[in-house]
Parts: sequence; structure tokens; C-alpha cells
Amino acid sequence: MEAILLAGGLGTRLAGRLNGVPKPMAPIAGRPFLEILLGQLHLADCSRVLLSVGHLHSVIESYFGSEFHGMQLKYVIEQEPLGTGGAIRAALSHAAEESVLVLNGDTFLQVTYAELLRTHAKTHASLTIAVARQENIARYGGVVLAENHVIGFEEKGRSGPGWINAGVYALQRDFPWPKNLAEKFSFETDLLTAHVQQIAPMDIFWTSVCQKT
Repeated sequence: MEAILLAGGLGTRLAGRLNGVPKPMAPIAGRPFLEILLGQLHLADCSRVLLSVGHLHSVIESYFGSEFHGMQLKYVIEQEPLGTGGAIRAALSHAAEESVLVLNGDTFLQVTYAELLRTHAKTHASLTIAVARQENIARYGGVVLAENHVIGFEEKGRSGPGWINAGVYALQRDFPWPKNLAEKFSFETDLLTAHVQQIAPMDIFWTSVCQKT
């Protein structure tokens, strides 16, 4: 198992409380949040993690080094912010496996990563999205589902229950990126929402617990 972990965010809203550390290193119950995510991947028998880093990346590298409980850590450094899409595309070029997990460094998700990859492999889709049920999707925006596929996305603002994008994906290494994408772009807005018909079918993977920070 191989994973991309997006850990390059600026953490603008939390800047006053981060005390000189990048957002994914914010302490949760006495340890960096990023350590919790890496621990999940370790328990799932992940063997290699591509850490997409940028802002204050030396703090992350100094703390974790080149491995975590036997998992190889490779740092893909953004010289300037590339957005979630640009960061994923840059890290994916360093992947060795045909299918790769993608995790956001600011989201805790209770999910069986190995099962997600198995589901992805069975469907032969280029992208599988983990979705979570929320009682009020106004803050997140919604995912429109038909059977086991994503067919659209709803903008933020609509209140009420629904499904949201949980921020974890299984992605093919040779994913067919639309040709008109800039180097810097949002995976969620500029790719998924704008090109939902072009990259369909996007399969879904159900999960029950999602805490987006």
C-alpha cells in the first residue's frame, strides 16, 4: 500500500495558535495530528508514504525523518503552494504502485484503507471517493450519488442531511488529468466539480465517521 498525504497547508485560520509549526503538526492529545494519520496508515500495513509538504516543511522532516514505524517516508516539497490538485499531481509522479491512497492532512477519517483500495481495484475506476453522512452539509457542500457512483456536487450553503466528500481518495497513478488544468489548482473545485462528467464514473466508498478540521 502506498499513500499520498497532503501536509503543505498554510493553516491561515490557526496561525495564531500554531507557535511556528505547520498546520498538520498541531498537537492533538499531546502528539502532532500528522502522527495520528501516519499511525492509521501504519496499522493498515501501508509501506510507503509520499508526504506533500511546503510551508515549514523542515519541521515535519526533522520530526519524522525518513521512516515511521518501518514505513518509508518520501518528501515531495512544494516550492510554492500548488493547491490540493497541484500537490496531488506532483506527488503522484513519484508513486510506484498502480493505485495510491490520497489523504488530506487536516482530516480525521475512520475508514479501513485496505478495503478502500480493494474496492477501488474491483471497479477499475480511475478514482474512488470516500463519502460520509452528515446531519447538516451546509458547511461542506454535498455529493450527489446514483447507485455506487458520484454524479455531481452541491455547493456549500444548503442545510440538511446528506453525503459529503470525506477527503480520502484512491487514485490511479496514470489518472487522466484534463489538459486545461493549470499547475496550481484545487482538486475538489477545479477538477472534481468542474470535470465531474468528464472523469465519470467516480466510484464511492462509504464511511461513517469523518471529522474535517
